[in-house]
Amino acid sequence: MEMARIRNWWSHSKTVTLIWFISLVLFYSLFHMALQNSSQNYPSSNPGSRISNEEQRARLYDKMARDLDEHGAAFLKQGETSQSLSLSDIFSLKDGVVTPVHKAANPPVRANVLYLSPEYSVPISDAVKRIFSSHFDKAIWFQNSSLYHFSMFHASHHISPVPATEDEIEAEATAVRTVAEGICPVKIVLDRVVLTSTGVLLGCWQVISGTDPITIRAKLRAALPHAPEKQLYDPAILHTSFARLLGHPTASPMELHNTSDQLRFFHEIVDRLNNEIRGSKAVVSELWYVEEHDVLALALDGRMKVRKFPLGCSRT
Repeated sequence: MEMARIRNWWSHSKTVTLIWFISLVLFYSLFHMALQNSSQNYPSSNPGSRISNEEQRARLYDKMARDLDEHGAAFLKQGETSQSLSLSDIFSLKDGVVTPVHKAANPPVRANVLYLSPEYSVPISDAVKRIFSSHFDKAIWFQNSSLYHFSMFHASHHISPVPATEDEIEAEATAVRTVAEGICPVKIVLDRVVLTSTGVLLGCWQVISGTDPITIRAKLRAALPHAPEKQLYDPAILHTSFARLLGHPTASPMELHNTSDQLRFFHEIVDRLNNEIRGSKAVVSELWYVEEHDVLALALDGRMKVRKFPLGCSRT
């Protein structure tokens, strides 16, 4: 009898042990799968295993800086803008005088932009004008320093227009104000200035602190569900236009006879500007919801309606 009880106990113990072992293996397998799934959906916190937002911008700016060398100075041939508009669509150049062409946008473009206040924009604008004016006379358009901005997200743009009623526009503006209340002011530094093949002189910025542009665009995307799926700019970019070159520099044609001479000249003048303003810092503290009633109204001093929302940085 005693031996029978021992055998029964041993058999029962083996069964229990086996069940526990199988349960442990199953738990471990499920836990490991969950970890793998989590790592696919969320970036790792290990800086070496992912590309930071700063690095994304740096790579993007490197590519933009190569554009002029790779495609040449297309603006000297009256090419297209970065938004698929021909230069003749937006500028009139007669007797060396540049005049913006204000064309009605139907429906109005609805843009969300971060605003750079004159405290920071005016010194930059002054430097740009001082260095470029003597070389381009009047064949250049300088961005209005009171309208320096960083394009974030479009509720409607000219490539994919999204018509809206007045009530729908007001609802969008209210949603954008709510987004602004949850965004922290963004402290930035000018990483570099680049000249693109389309003739745009761009300031390319990095973020020191505050809410990153990638996050801002994601919040605006969530707040504006009817916005075009395809936006105009890379989610990581933080750039502002300083000027647009529209013609040949005033140097003698013999001095800039071939493409390599032209490119060398453009690089030299951009380098001069970089040496003066690169590293400039600023704090961005306003998000604007802009109805552009003229095409590229923000860039060309056209008709627009602006709603200004301070960045509130409320944390929930």
